[in-house]
Amino acid sequence: MNYIAGVDIGNSTTEVCIAALENGRLHFLGSASKMTTGTKGTQANVAGILAALKEACEKLNMSAGDISLIRINEAAPVIGDTAMETITETIITESSMIGHNPSTPAGAGQAVGRTISLGHLKQGNSYTPYIVMADKSHSYEEVADTLNRYAQARNVTGMILQADEAVLVENRLERKIPIVDEVRYIDKIPEGKLAALEVAMAGSGVRMLSNPYGIATLLELDAQETKMVTPIAKSLIGKRSAVVIKTPHGNVREQILPAGEIYIEAEKDQTVNIDAGADAIMRALSKAGDIRDIHGQEQTNVGNMLARIKKGMSTVSDENQEEIRITDLLAVDTLAPVVISGALAGETCLEKAVGIAAMVKTRQLPMEKIADELRSQLKTKVKVAGVEAVMASLGAMTTPGTRLPLAILDLGGGSTDAAVMTSKGTVRMVHQAGAGELVTMLIQIELGLHSRNTAEQIKRYPLAKVESLFHMRLENGAIEFFPDAIEPKYFGSVVLLTGKDMIRIDEDIPMEKIVAVRREAKRKVFVTNAVRALQAVAPEQDLKNIPNVVLVGGSAEDFEIPEMLMEKFAEYRIVCGRGNIRRTEGPRNAVATGLVLSYLGDSHVDDE
Repeated sequence: MNYIAGVDIGNSTTEVCIAALENGRLHFLGSASKMTTGTKGTQANVAGILAALKEACEKLNMSAGDISLIRINEAAPVIGDTAMETITETIITESSMIGHNPSTPAGAGQAVGRTISLGHLKQGNSYTPYIVMADKSHSYEEVADTLNRYAQARNVTGMILQADEAVLVENRLERKIPIVDEVRYIDKIPEGKLAALEVAMAGSGVRMLSNPYGIATLLELDAQETKMVTPIAKSLIGKRSAVVIKTPHGNVREQILPAGEIYIEAEKDQTVNIDAGADAIMRALSKAGDIRDIHGQEQTNVGNMLARIKKGMSTVSDENQEEIRITDLLAVDTLAPVVISGALAGETCLEKAVGIAAMVKTRQLPMEKIADELRSQLKTKVKVAGVEAVMASLGAMTTPGTRLPLAILDLGGGSTDAAVMTSKGTVRMVHQAGAGELVTMLIQIELGLHSRNTAEQIKRYPLAKVESLFHMRLENGAIEFFPDAIEPKYFGSVVLLTGKDMIRIDEDIPMEKIVAVRREAKRKVFVTNAVRALQAVAPEQDLKNIPNVVLVGGSAEDFEIPEMLMEKFAEYRIVCGRGNIRRTEGPRNAVATGLVLSYLGDSHVDDE
């Protein structure tokens, strides 16, 4: 009896399928999956292949040396890299605004007055409304005592604190006022300037100061001044508290950053500026036809990013950088939090940005080097066999309920691949940039997360809010109760439900916002790319000519991406769903299974 193994080296995982050949029939025995070691298509992959083979063989009580033939997928190294290019920026000179979300503002309402430091309050007058400023050199008892002492003699309408002590001060005041705290650079606030301050009720955001006409009302601005404060109003949307200071020479503006141009070398060469946004970039790509290479304008953000990608591939593939080509891009419009120039509390503003995923290929197929290393270590036959998309199509055919013509979407970490197999057995395929890694990046950027691992977990798992020690509210609105108390550390937190345990999200972000960002990121990348890929391979480039689509790959296991694609393809009356390779593997193992199946057609070659 001969044992045959199919090995699929993916961007994120290496998958193995083992079958026995007996009397000309294949009997599938088992499979395994391990993280890919190194960049796909390089000799560093060997360690991951050996680990996956070892795991699969141990399940079958055999050794890797018992395998008669190993078939690995034929593919050039393809990597997806991502970059975020911010294309607008809010510039504020003379520190004209404060607006952030301190955890402990106090009071609620709006206040207008002249700025004055706590130490100068006694020099003020009784008829001018004041917004008092106190740095950390003043204790909360001193601040509260001073305001109470001048409660009748001075018209104090609001307060700005450097320390995190707004509640402590407000609790001791005889006359309550709105207080904003945690203003890091309070020493940069000029005195004697007209300022408007607002603290929103718990659970809501500021209303007047996030509206340019609200600012105009409070600070008595004319039409030109109102236009100038629009970027400030935009940056304060969703903030719990805010202060806007009117400075006579202050300058607020939004400016376009020179992110650079993208040059597409193709049937019809295209040039597009990244400032034009993702839609313009994708239109240029669609007009270009077959793409030979993509590069960026020198000494610009996008130019440096694309050059860095090529340099990285050159290092791992041992090819000259001139031989490395970028054959596809996926550009996505998004919003990225950017620190505002001239702000006083480390404030950020959501600015327009473009996320880019790039697909990179070498001119050679180095898979034979991997095969040589496996032959050397395992002392067995190794053959580089079959194009990846063709093998995935063969594997997908083992899903119950499928028929030809059949389309597959391979949803991976770095790329989204599509193939259509006709009733005659011919296959059309396409590899496109943009998949799970770009989704992770968008989630991290838009939510302002410090950890990429947290963004990856948010992508993978549903959310809940622990509202008591005995129940939680799921993201779909359902309530789940527990017979035993939840650990107190989770109380009041947003958590990820992994199936085994809960993971607490440390950042203070509402569950509803996390869900919205996660779902939108998946739509921008996977739904957009799936439609783009299938249109490229569909007969006559018409999706209506595709009767069914099988989703395979790691991202097809996602808890919501397949449903998004099913909803989208329902418009074209396409049957779409997760694959169930060999009735047992779910959407995984399609390429590895296809490599084993293809042996029967290639056996006369393999046996030579």
